[in-house]
Amino acid sequence: MKMKYVILFIGLLLFSCKSPEARRPVTQESGSYINEAVERNRKIVAKEEAQIQKIIETDTMRNYISSANGFWYYYNKKDTTAAKTPKFGDVVEFDYNLKTLGGRVIYTDDEIAPRTYAIDQEELFSGLRQGLKLMKEGETVTFLFPSHKAFGYYGDKKRIGADVPLISTVTLIDISEAPEANQENNN
Repeated sequence: MKMKYVILFIGLLLFSCKSPEARRPVTQESGSYINEAVERNRKIVAKEEAQIQKIIETDTMRNYISSANGFWYYYNKKDTTAAKTPKFGDVVEFDYNLKTLGGRVIYTDDEIAPRTYAIDQEELFSGLRQGLKLMKEGETVTFLFPSHKAFGYYGDKKRIGADVPLISTVTLIDISEAPEANQENNN
């Protein structure tokens, strides 16, 4: 009887030592979908930037500035005396609107209403988040955002569709220091 268990134990050891084999996928993709998506996005960006450049070329009354973040802007009202721009965590109050490149109003500043935003700590589309950091209190700036700096492929799921470049006129009403900075100054 003991011999039976010994043989069974040896048999289990021999068959259980086999390492598991990796399963192979049934189909293999070559990555062509990703390459097609990249090419599609390049064409969209080039088309939108050409539209923006056409606006800039035809508008000789304003001095457009190209930002390092991939959008363009001009000052409606510039403050040359103030030096303070918002930093990480600062709370800003601002007013803005959103229009298509053709000038059709999507959201008026009254619909959006003045809003507060903690710099880089809340959700806001990337172009506006980066644009606010360029502004000083009391300034009004008009931004031209390609769709990848606005709401991108998904839009806002309300009035802004996929891949819509935007114009936004923003007024920075107030900059308040980050709450942590205020506590440090009081100590």
